[in-house]
Amino acid sequence: MENVYNIYCDESCHLENDGQKAMVLGAIWVPKIYATRINRQIREIKSRHGYDDRYELKWVRISKRNLPLYLELIEYFFNKNTLRFRAIVIPEKEKLNHSQFQHKTHDNWYYRMYFRLIRNILRKDKKYHIYLDIKDTCSQKKVEELQNVLANSIYDFDHRIIERIQSVDSTDISILQLGDILIGALSYFNRGLKENEAKVAIVEKIKACSGLNLGKSTLPSATKLNIFVWSPQTICGEEEE
Repeated sequence: MENVYNIYCDESCHLENDGQKAMVLGAIWVPKIYATRINRQIREIKSRHGYDDRYELKWVRISKRNLPLYLELIEYFFNKNTLRFRAIVIPEKEKLNHSQFQHKTHDNWYYRMYFRLIRNILRKDKKYHIYLDIKDTCSQKKVEELQNVLANSIYDFDHRIIERIQSVDSTDISILQLGDILIGALSYFNRGLKENEAKVAIVEKIKACSGLNLGKSTLPSATKLNIFVWSPQTICGEEEE
């Protein structure tokens, strides 16, 4: 089990015509042997702040009242060596013109972006279980499409590398809820929002802990917090939309 990793994936503002400027896809991952312990430790943090197990951590719930809880969770992430996070930020989603590229549709492009998110995490000598947060009735279709895209792209047709891909409910998985906070912060920053003081405080906490500008790509080799800011142009000879 030491070579098995759990990858928890989520997204923000991913719909084509939702009126939002920036879109973020994110993945938080951990060695499977530590997943149960980390989920328990996150629940213990909630308990210390007066919240029970049924309270779901979500970016949209951040306020002045619960800010200490969310600040401690950010500290927990950066202090926990076994937790890592990667995100793809699309800062100007409204400028996408899918018809100019070979995939033609937003859905096809969406799965290409998910592939780009996950492929940098995968290592051929490891095994992975990938969990997608349930968002709508199309969750099973997303699972099947992503499984096909990944298998074809890394020649993992017999699922020796990616052993499992399935949709899950984030209310049951604290690590996935932590990923939602990081994704929400990246989305908030890259949309240029500043109305909610508590959310701004979380963004600033992440910037301070990471030493990063959340609107710029990190080095590809960055391990703790890896960000790729995508744009529809050719990079290294590869079509990027």
